[in-house]
Amino acid sequence: MSGDLEAKSWGYTHISVQEFCYKWTISNFSLCMEGIREKITSPVFSLEANEEVAWCLTVHSNGVDDESKDYLSVFLETVICPERPVWAKFQFWITNNQREKYLNMKGSNIVSFLHNQHRGFKKFILRGLLLFHQHWLLPEDQLALCCKVTIVGDFFSKPGQNMTPAIQDPRHVLTDDLEELWEKSLSTDCCLVIGGHKFRAHKAILAAHSPVFRAMFQHKMKESLTNHVEIKGLDPQVFKKMMGFIYSGEVPHFHSCSMATGVLAAADRFGLEGLLVMCDDALCRNLSVKNAAHTLILADLHNRKHLKTQDLEFILLYPSEVSETSGWKSMMESHPHLVAEASHSLASAQCPFLEPSLKCLKLS
Repeated sequence: MSGDLEAKSWGYTHISVQEFCYKWTISNFSLCMEGIREKITSPVFSLEANEEVAWCLTVHSNGVDDESKDYLSVFLETVICPERPVWAKFQFWITNNQREKYLNMKGSNIVSFLHNQHRGFKKFILRGLLLFHQHWLLPEDQLALCCKVTIVGDFFSKPGQNMTPAIQDPRHVLTDDLEELWEKSLSTDCCLVIGGHKFRAHKAILAAHSPVFRAMFQHKMKESLTNHVEIKGLDPQVFKKMMGFIYSGEVPHFHSCSMATGVLAAADRFGLEGLLVMCDDALCRNLSVKNAAHTLILADLHNRKHLKTQDLEFILLYPSEVSETSGWKSMMESHPHLVAEASHSLASAQCPFLEPSLKCLKLS
């Protein structure tokens, strides 16, 4: 018997995707921040084409637990739902007084929703930051919260005529191919040694993203001649995060502030500006009284202006609390110019309710 059998019948599978955006405006929001109502629930909404599923949004003005008590928490919740799970992606953002998106936060994956199940962000935005920029983020004392929902519907198959296959975005295909090269060590031409661990990589890809790697491989340096690079002072897990960004361009998932700190230092060392911006964002979202001084030192050391500005604004909101931490007291000895800078920022703010705390941040 020769060759493959010719197909006599065929079919196709369709994945239904439904997408919609819901905008929720909450008036007199500053009253909610003062504890008048700690949880606010939106009107119920649904996609017109799919009323089988109904949703609502919830905002918790004081977070939902001790870890998030200084934050605004936001969630998407199913109010009406079939017995089977509903699979969806979601993202939230605030519309500022210029009708621009601010703080666009996306769920990382498609997740399942069951009846009355909620998903979202415990640490959406710092309460203090929201109040400090009230004129910008709460115009006319209104919070404009937007949520985009992408529902991945049922799979259904049916017989039919031959169909033209869907065309994938070539950029996504290229990214997937590059990730596979890294993950499976395919066609590598150099070896990177970090903390005794060996990683196979591609000189062309490294050089395309990092000016440091580019200089290393273009000139007749030891690394270029031997294709063997030993990198000292770098944690292997931090290196993996950095390489994941180089090969995919995607935002790394930081399990802790220490990981974001380590990746920021590595990104600065190898000139990866895009990764530096992602680290800035992660550290801004996780600012706390405890880590404010350390983050300020980090921002100054690596010349991260946005991170430094956000950190100084956070310290301005909690001067008394920050000045009592061991990190702040240590910084007074090791980095007195940063203490002076924070004091100057507080004095320049000219906020009457902060004046009693000014002396807390001044040098002794």
